[in-house]
Amino acid sequence: MKDLMGLMKQAKQMQAKMQEAQSQVADLEATGKSGAGLIELTLTGEGNMRGLKIDPSLLTEEAEILEDLIVAAFQDAKVKLDEVRSKTMQSAFGDMQLPPGMKMPF
Repeated sequence: MKDLMGLMKQAKQMQAKMQEAQSQVADLEATGKSGAGLIELTLTGEGNMRGLKIDPSLLTEEAEILEDLIVAAFQDAKVKLDEVRSKTMQSAFGDMQLPPGMKMPF
C-alpha cells in the first residue's frame, strides 16, 4: 500500500510539472531565417506562425523562389522551436526519475 501511495504522489507531481512545462512551452517563440536573412518567420511554442517578414528586394523575384525561401525559413524556425521545447521540458522535470517503461508524452 505504501508503494501505491508513493507512486500516486509521484504521478501527481509529474502531472503538475507537465502542466507547468506546457505553460512555459506555450510562451516560447522561435524565429527562422532563410536567404541570408531576407526572409524571417516566427513560430509560437505551439507551432503557429506569429510573424513573417519579407525583404522588399525579394518582391521582384519569381513566386517559386519566394515560396522556397518561406518554406526554408519555416523549417529553420521549426528546428529551433523543437530544440527549445525539448530543453524547456527537460528543465521542468529536472532529476525526476520516471518509473521503468514509462515515457514522456512528447
